[in-house]
Amino acid sequence: MTMVLSTVRQVRAVAKGAVHQLLVDRPWNVTSRVGFVVGLGLLFLVPGMLLATLIEWGSSTSNSEVSLGLGALVTVAAGVLLVTFTRLDEDLPPASVFAAVAWTWISCSFFGALPLWFSGALSSFDNALFEAVSGMTATGSTVLSPIEGTGRGVLMWRQIMQWYGGMGMVVLAVTILPFLGVGGLSLITVEAPGPTSDRLAPRVSSTARRLWALYGGITVAIAAALMITGLSLYDAVAHAFTTAGTGGFSPYDHSIGHFDSTAVEAVMMAGMLIGGVSFTLHWRAASGNPRAYGRSSEFRTYLIAVGAAAVVMSLLNWADDLSDLPNSFRNGFFGAVTLSTSGGFANASDANPGGDFAAWTPGAQALLLPLMVMGGMTGSTAGGLKVLRAQVMAKYMRVGLLRVKHPQVVARVKLGQRAVSEPILQRVAGLVALYALSALVATFVLAALGEDLITSSSGAISALSNMGPALGDAGPTSNYLVFTRPARGVLMALMLIGRLEFFAIFLVVVSAYERTRRLHRVKLRR
Repeated sequence: MTMVLSTVRQVRAVAKGAVHQLLVDRPWNVTSRVGFVVGLGLLFLVPGMLLATLIEWGSSTSNSEVSLGLGALVTVAAGVLLVTFTRLDEDLPPASVFAAVAWTWISCSFFGALPLWFSGALSSFDNALFEAVSGMTATGSTVLSPIEGTGRGVLMWRQIMQWYGGMGMVVLAVTILPFLGVGGLSLITVEAPGPTSDRLAPRVSSTARRLWALYGGITVAIAAALMITGLSLYDAVAHAFTTAGTGGFSPYDHSIGHFDSTAVEAVMMAGMLIGGVSFTLHWRAASGNPRAYGRSSEFRTYLIAVGAAAVVMSLLNWADDLSDLPNSFRNGFFGAVTLSTSGGFANASDANPGGDFAAWTPGAQALLLPLMVMGGMTGSTAGGLKVLRAQVMAKYMRVGLLRVKHPQVVARVKLGQRAVSEPILQRVAGLVALYALSALVATFVLAALGEDLITSSSGAISALSNMGPALGDAGPTSNYLVFTRPARGVLMALMLIGRLEFFAIFLVVVSAYERTRRLHRVKLRR
């Protein structure tokens, strides 16, 4: 009997060790920095998909809950497989960081398109992918027409995608990495880049959690304020998701113009402005230091630029008899806020045709383009080049002119009392050059594909800045079906390039090119 028990214990110990090796040590795993992070990103999509499925199941607008559930099932299966069969090294070199960020966004866009395609809301996968890329990059350009009549759960999934994309699933993913013994600060630096890395807490996991807690609190506050204005719970939550993420999707064809309410527009403007401000400043203010706003030169420049542009555009439209003075200011301020923050909402309606900024006077439209290029503050959910970079480049040009006039003078670019180092200046200048070159090339390509010059140029700038609506045929009362399919493919690439701050996508392409060249050289040597 003793021998039997001893044998049983030995077999049990061996079995336990084998299970531990399989489930914990996982010797079959492939070292893949990119695959593991992509898997985490896909798993973070699943709760949003399940919420959309429940909303679709509980509504009577359509019967797409099975399609949404299938999308969630496929996504969770892919995420689990990647996380199970890949592992991370202790070291995360810069090239791998950029690749992880880029491929996470691309993969999440691909899987985010599945519920839209499975449900039949968009019959072709390329259109579903365009909608998902626009959602995940918090752009707001849409090819869903008509929007109304689609299942409420499907429409909510569009809203949720922009909420995910506003703060970034990569930031959420790094809350897990420290527990795995892998540093994640570099991922946050890529996702929410600024001239310097400003952590809210000593541990990167604490930083990410605080960012998302703050983001969630802002979203709840916007939803509550919208309900006070008279919106239903569904409408308030749906628009709170995309307002906090400065995305621009709406469950209605006329966007915010569907409500034709100045109170709703005021709440939306406040929410977009908050989303366009650096979350570092928000956290400092919430931690008992509200004066942090006033001490930020970027914040002051941001408000002055938006306010000045809104006033001038309002007066120009009023002088052109587009609408009366109160409505001119209503539309001027809404247009300035929605485009400077990359919100992309529209307040035009049959009762308020002056909200269509594609029909504004040319002088007012000329002011919209700089706002679209500039965008919001660094560390915010807004797109564009960011206010701080515009400040740096303006001061860089001033110092350059001063040095030409006085070659012996010692002049440096300063933000407040701090001098900006030369490497940072070079990086900002390089990013601005990449933006300008990308916009120029994209305009040429879109025009070559049959679009008019105004639609092509404004569409390229809108996509790069993640704005949503453009000028010309792609204005706020239209959609992106005005572009041909090849042109929409170009715009998808521009959205991803702009959302990932150019360097992530370009470095992935350059790395792939260099790897191909190395393999080619090896084959030639053989």
